Amino acid sequence: MIEDKDMSALRVCAKCVLPETFPRVHFSKEGVCNFCLNYKGIQSNRIIKAKYREMFNVLVKKFRGSGTYDALMCFSGGKDSTQTLAVLKREYDLNVLAVSVDNGFLPNQTFKNIRIIVEELGVDHIFLKPRFATLKKIFRHCAESEIFSPKTLERASTICTSCMGIIKYGTLRIALEKNIPFVVYGWSPGQASVTSSVIKNNPQMIKTMQRALYNPLYQIAGDEIIPYFLEEKHFMPSYRFPYYIHPLAFLDYNEESIYQNIFLLGWRRPEDVDVNSTNCLLNSFANFVHKQNFGFHPYAFEMANLVREGYIDRTKALERLNQQENPRIIEIVKNKLGGIEDFSHD
Repeated sequence: MIEDKDMSALRVCAKCVLPETFPRVHFSKEGVCNFCLNYKGIQSNRIIKAKYREMFNVLVKKFRGSGTYDALMCFSGGKDSTQTLAVLKREYDLNVLAVSVDNGFLPNQTFKNIRIIVEELGVDHIFLKPRFATLKKIFRHCAESEIFSPKTLERASTICTSCMGIIKYGTLRIALEKNIPFVVYGWSPGQASVTSSVIKNNPQMIKTMQRALYNPLYQIAGDEIIPYFLEEKHFMPSYRFPYYIHPLAFLDYNEESIYQNIFLLGWRRPEDVDVNSTNCLLNSFANFVHKQNFGFHPYAFEMANLVREGYIDRTKALERLNQQENPRIIEIVKNKLGGIEDFSHD
């Protein structure tokens, strides 16, 4: 078995957790990275958060009841998407359609969590299950070769970027066809900045962004991926493009409180996931491959932002990034994908 790469030996920022191997990073004489030096501060962020929260409040009043549902929630069954779904339902009283995508690597507990939560909150739910033969073809190819730009891979692994592309555009397609005004994600404040937490989608921009994901995946799986992306008809004027909303970026965020809240709803953490995931086995394998090929953890950017904005202790963030993936889970995923042996793209 190929050993996991040790990230603990890398030089990291003295204030956040970005390593020396992260693209475009450099350190001051005091060991502080350029991302921290350019950060405007927690107080400034609070003011911006209040602005975007009010922006969403105004949009809710404007669009409530204008579509089949008020919002489509991309519901992974993880802690952050569970908290976000609860907020949409209990704080905003929205009529929500929850959509979950089965990528073939969801633990049994994740399926249980999804069923329990949608029933407890009283929301309609759809499971989108792409053919595993198609997903296997894509994930295996992503493990063996690079298909996206280096910039794309600063915040997520190749495998997760492919999976999220199918989720993102597959759910957007549902929202368009059902005339739903909001597509909501459970991104943490480290994954989505507050300034991107309320976005009015532009069809041309979406077409360009989709192409960057669609074209490489089409080269791998051909027409099999068409149902999970927008087609030319979806860009006709008869379709209303929804807003993208990331509520956890403008709401109060505290992991301990989130766990307490969702535990009361019946949510339980799966036992067989890595420290950076609460819903998916594939994540461990994707992290492993990314570290082998790029020399930094794909969660480094998110953890650095969470530390910088005061949501997580730096020591705790470093522990998460330095914890090696469970070799048993790596083997399970490798075998399901067809016994991949070589993780190097060199």
